[in-house]
Amino acid sequence: MKKIVFLIVFIAFANHSFSQQRPKLVVGIVVDQMKMEYLYRFSNDFSTTGFKRLMNDGFVFQNMHYNYMPTYTAPGHASIYTGTTPAVHGIVGNEWYNRSTSKEMYCTDDSSVKTIGDGTPKEGEMSPKNLQTTTITDELKLATNFKGKVIGISLKDRGAILPAGHFANWAFWYSKTGAFISSTFYGEKLPNWLNEFNSEKHFMPYINQGWNLLKPLENYNESLPDENKYEGSLNGAKPVFPYNLKELYDKSDAGILRSTPFGNDLLAELAIRAIEKEDLGKDETTDFLTISFSSTDYVGHILGPRSMELQDTYLRLDNTISELLKSLDKTVGKGNYLLFLTADHGGAENARFLKDNKYNVTNIETKDFVKNLRKFSADTFGSDLVLNYSNFNLFLNKEQIQSKGLDLVKVKQTFVSFLLSQEQIKKVYTDEEIKANSGNDYYINCIAKGYDATQNGDMVILDKPGYIEFGATGTSHGTPYSYDTHVPMLFYGWNIKKGVSYQHKVITQLAPTLAQKLEIAFPNGTEAAVLTEVLEK
Repeated sequence: MKKIVFLIVFIAFANHSFSQQRPKLVVGIVVDQMKMEYLYRFSNDFSTTGFKRLMNDGFVFQNMHYNYMPTYTAPGHASIYTGTTPAVHGIVGNEWYNRSTSKEMYCTDDSSVKTIGDGTPKEGEMSPKNLQTTTITDELKLATNFKGKVIGISLKDRGAILPAGHFANWAFWYSKTGAFISSTFYGEKLPNWLNEFNSEKHFMPYINQGWNLLKPLENYNESLPDENKYEGSLNGAKPVFPYNLKELYDKSDAGILRSTPFGNDLLAELAIRAIEKEDLGKDETTDFLTISFSSTDYVGHILGPRSMELQDTYLRLDNTISELLKSLDKTVGKGNYLLFLTADHGGAENARFLKDNKYNVTNIETKDFVKNLRKFSADTFGSDLVLNYSNFNLFLNKEQIQSKGLDLVKVKQTFVSFLLSQEQIKKVYTDEEIKANSGNDYYINCIAKGYDATQNGDMVILDKPGYIEFGATGTSHGTPYSYDTHVPMLFYGWNIKKGVSYQHKVITQLAPTLAQKLEIAFPNGTEAAVLTEVLEK
């Protein structure tokens, strides 16, 4: 009888121990400006060991979307890791005009900290202080009593800082000097291993080799011809292969690497070095490495979604993912790491490309739009009442409106009527309408989730589908339409079964899902809706 009781207790204890088990390392990958469609369009030219390995052996959410506007880089990274939207976490753009302070601000600006490393003084004045909620990485630090390491890396400061959260050991980002830097928020000096990495100047071999097509020309039949009118200029260079990166580097600086696929390669080299030198995944306490690949965004903005350059960037990123997975298998061990891959937003088609193919849309130059808006105000009210226009937000000069004895509500409605007369504008929502949102209007619901009443404008503008506020070449993003919201979501590794879901999911489900998977607390701003498909044993 005693043996039976002991066996029952032992089994219960064993099951409890198993339920508390966590992976040795979590790797979060964000690919900047990656539409889910790229995994379909470029599939024939991917290897079996990169994106296809994640898709074939992991769990794929085919219908993952952002659930707010504006769909930009900083809000995207913040939303992925906090499990909530800009209305709660407070990162309402990459940079924005703040209603409360009446000042322009950048998402990670922090003048109280200084650059550490070989960067310019301004490049390192960054921290997560503007992020108002905790991240899943923060909650892991708390759950492990700060024993688990958290490190964030990216070419962009915001891509490194926001995912790593408030309690990170380090966040590292790329300087135009070619070095990775950080700020005194994290420490007084860079780790020795990073100084060594920087001293080796890993960026220079990429600069010296230049950029040519990875594969034969015929493989790029998913893209437009090499030189086309929808492509912009890469730092003054004609958008034609091959690119002489050494020449561009000599004319500018090492920042040129950002706008090539080799920025991603350099970041992967740093990730592999960080895993080795920081002993990530080497003990029983879970660590977390966040990686944000930014070159895809730079190339997309400049050269557009139909360029050979963008396709080549993704084919090379496929190889980079493959090498990273091989390194993780070797250093951490298969089955010991949990990896996810997603994107911070998608991207629109070039509007003039669509127009030339008989879809009646075009691009809108923001400076021209604002100029017309200010002229309308002066003609109608006798003065310019436009305080600021940015991120689809219009701010009115309320002090001037009051001093002129004008009725604010009537002024707003007059602006709304004018805006709705513009070709590209579908709807305009006032701040009162946004705050009173009932949730019945899909688009106002997206806007409300991206709207912080203490920071955003007096009205928010929604353009019609297909229009973009951007130049004639390249592309942009920011809307609540599917081309900007539909992104990959791939889970792979520790306790992840193979599978696929076609149900509509939203990006804010990722962080609470990880919290449940790791059996730790939710980030404090999340609504805690989870992806049950990857939680099932």
